[in-house]
Amino acid sequence: MQGNPGYRAFFLVPPEVQLLDMAGPAHLFYEAREYGASIETHYLSMKQNPEEVSSAGVSLGNLEPFEKFTFGPNDLLFIPGLESYLFFAKDFVLENAEFFRWLRTQSENGAKILSVCTGAYVMAFAGLFDGKKCTTHWKYFEDFQERFPKMRLLSDRLIVKDGNLYSSAGVSSGIDLALFILEELYGSVFATKVAKEVVIYLRRTENDPQLSVFLQYRNHMDNRIHQVQDLLAQNLAKKTKIEDLAENVHMSPRNLTRLFKKVTGITIGHYLDQLRVERAVQLLSDGSKVSAVSQACGLQSNNQLRTLLKKHTASLPSKFQ
Repeated sequence: MQGNPGYRAFFLVPPEVQLLDMAGPAHLFYEAREYGASIETHYLSMKQNPEEVSSAGVSLGNLEPFEKFTFGPNDLLFIPGLESYLFFAKDFVLENAEFFRWLRTQSENGAKILSVCTGAYVMAFAGLFDGKKCTTHWKYFEDFQERFPKMRLLSDRLIVKDGNLYSSAGVSSGIDLALFILEELYGSVFATKVAKEVVIYLRRTENDPQLSVFLQYRNHMDNRIHQVQDLLAQNLAKKTKIEDLAENVHMSPRNLTRLFKKVTGITIGHYLDQLRVERAVQLLSDGSKVSAVSQACGLQSNNQLRTLLKKHTASLPSKFQ
């Protein structure tokens, strides 16, 4: 890809690594290279071993020693999760003191350090999360908070970014994190191509705004609200009652309204308006007729669509100008 700087992506392979934590992001970076991204990849040993065995029993070899490398701003390091008995062991920090010192230096050099699932423990033991926002797997929230009281744990987020530090919630979220960082590096169109290549459902197209409403308000962990958001997005052309949404997730309308606002930060009505705006702009950009767009967005008239777009967008699509 001409005009883009080259990057180096490093994947730590600790003992008893959670395989998908590492393999998921690594494969997405492989696909990114296939699409022309200038990315050099390396697999690092945390204990200077040329081979490790994953928690699933798969052997991973040809690992390089971490101290061989010095990072800079164009470098990324993914730190996957590992079996909990390892990082719960009393001598874990002492045994890996050299690695933790090295990791702090790379972070200070401006490298992007990214944890997947319980890989957050590795970053936290190195002191990287002191005074920073982060997240980890939901099973370890209480322990994580007790062990590292200086960090700010966000328990309802899939991905958290604080400066050059990134963390994600659980195993499969490493794939989301990899797409997130690829979008930062190469843009949303490129990230969408990679997602389609591996058949990941990414609610974003090249015509969508830079920060899509589908992604902006879904960085939480409440499955009931995710289900409601799916229902709204999949039924934009229909008039959906709050009572029907609440019944689908076995809640009262009042509790659903309260919980939706709590986890997303906006009301259901505002979210529905945002969905309609993005859908309308996308359809208009694709050449759809105004009347068809109004119907697809569940609106009664073209004027209602015009009013909605004026309210939520700084500039109207050309069809309305």
